[in-house]
Amino acid sequence: MTAQLNPRGDVAVLVPAAGAGVRLGPGRPKALRLLAGEPLLVHAVRRLAAAPSVHTIVVAAPAAEVTAVRELLAPVAPVTVVPGGAERQASVAAALAAVPAGPTIILVHDAARALTPAELVESVAAAVRSGRDAVIPVLPVVDTIKEVGAGEVVLGTVDRSALRAVQTPQGFRRAVLTAAHAAAGDPLTDDAGLVEKQGITVSCVPGSEYALKITRPFDLALAEHLLAAGG
Repeated sequence: MTAQLNPRGDVAVLVPAAGAGVRLGPGRPKALRLLAGEPLLVHAVRRLAAAPSVHTIVVAAPAAEVTAVRELLAPVAPVTVVPGGAERQASVAAALAAVPAGPTIILVHDAARALTPAELVESVAAAVRSGRDAVIPVLPVVDTIKEVGAGEVVLGTVDRSALRAVQTPQGFRRAVLTAAHAAAGDPLTDDAGLVEKQGITVSCVPGSEYALKITRPFDLALAEHLLAAGG
């Protein structure tokens, strides 16, 4: 039976959390690495559960860790845990298949974005609710971007005014995401990419500095600092 948070909510959040996290160094799967004494996944789920629109959270955990993750999250929020796949795309598909009837909006969220505020969850959901098929939170690119060719030779400077750094949660009408996964071919790095391949328009909303992705040890240290500062 799928666990529920808010029976009146119209949002299901899928959390692919089966990745190894190689760039964080050796250790447990990335979602289970500790941030201020708690796994990244605990921080992420706690913030997702604080969003009033969220009806269901489905976590795709490493296959060998399903029971442990279920026990880990039980005190945090009602969460459904399913075995994830070898690739992120397979984990999202497994989580999507476990969503009960009811939610019409599906959000896909990286466990590694452990400090994402509930306000951003609500912002993405509201944009989908307003009639958009697919919505992603973004931030402007602030660094100068160079196109580099063979031999590490600079080919040119990219106009960054039209570039955005993409975050999660990414939001979709349920039928749109379901159809995109049914038609999926080679794995892509995000679900918006799957939807784009179907010719669906993807819209943007402002992201959050707190939705940083914890990928490297430096990111973990930065997140620790943000938490210590009350983030």
